[in-house]
Amino acid sequence: MTLNDEMFYGLVLAIGAFLSSMALTPIYTHFAYKYKFWKKQKQTTVTGDSLPVMTKLHAHKFRRPFPTMAGIIGLVVITVATLCFNLDRGQTWLVLAAFVGGGVIGAIDDMINVFGSGKGAAGLRGPMKFFMMTVLGLALGWFFAVKIGWTTLLVPFVGHVDIGVAGMILLFAFALVATANSVNITDGLDGLSGGLSMFAYGAFGVIALMQGQYMLFGFCMTVIGWLFSYIWFNVPPARFMMGDTGAVALGAGLGVVAVMTDAFLLLPVIGLLFVIETSSSLIQIVSKKLFHRKVFISAPIHHHLEAKGWGEAKIVMRFWIIGLVMAIFGIYIAATGGAF
Repeated sequence: MTLNDEMFYGLVLAIGAFLSSMALTPIYTHFAYKYKFWKKQKQTTVTGDSLPVMTKLHAHKFRRPFPTMAGIIGLVVITVATLCFNLDRGQTWLVLAAFVGGGVIGAIDDMINVFGSGKGAAGLRGPMKFFMMTVLGLALGWFFAVKIGWTTLLVPFVGHVDIGVAGMILLFAFALVATANSVNITDGLDGLSGGLSMFAYGAFGVIALMQGQYMLFGFCMTVIGWLFSYIWFNVPPARFMMGDTGAVALGAGLGVVAVMTDAFLLLPVIGLLFVIETSSSLIQIVSKKLFHRKVFISAPIHHHLEAKGWGEAKIVMRFWIIGLVMAIFGIYIAATGGAF
């Protein structure tokens, strides 16, 4: 097959995922309203502190029924499409396992939030969630390093560095866990994480295409197809949210795609805003613990900007522009730094 054929096949997968997601959305919506998949507003941080600023900023969203767990549409569509039309042991098996595994962990979190009561209704406890994602990352990292035999890391403009089996397993697990958490933290405004994820998957999809990893490119296009459908309904005011079911799945899959395209070190470039969002939360936590003061009015940084008076749509659009620019810049570095 020629490059044009592979690009067309990726386009077909994207369109198929988009149309399938659009068709499944009314079914999800029916069950979400019937069984009341209502998202409970978060009241405390991971450290147990109250969230008065964010609670006030988003109070209007929770005055109406606001379903969560819409990420289950993506899980179904991407799993079926990959298993039926795009499954490959070397290119898509691992990333699908990460995507589904992350989605299952996120779904457990969402179900506790939706159907739980009392203090446990916030979702999975942070340490348990981190443990589950770490186990998933280590297991898949072992398969990547031992079974596939990939133990090198590409340093742009330098070359490949052999980090050994143990090093690759740890790197793989770190990529999965860190990116899953970053995308999840970013999922705080209507359309924000969906749009940024779309640009990031698009960038790594282009890198995979130019490397000849056509089925991995097809997987990225399938994810983009679902995200187009999701954003169609999630732009302000959102009809529903993807929840941890979608956010953790997207992040886990993105981390694995970055490693499998030999472009892990480009992840902080292409996903710059994910890094900034996570860093702002970390800075806030450390500052409050050590200095008993806040650096931001509310963290992550998109809530700080909200509190400063930026409208939700303004934040999302400007973050999308930055995300698109960084995705293009990441592709440029990959092309000139030896990833192709």
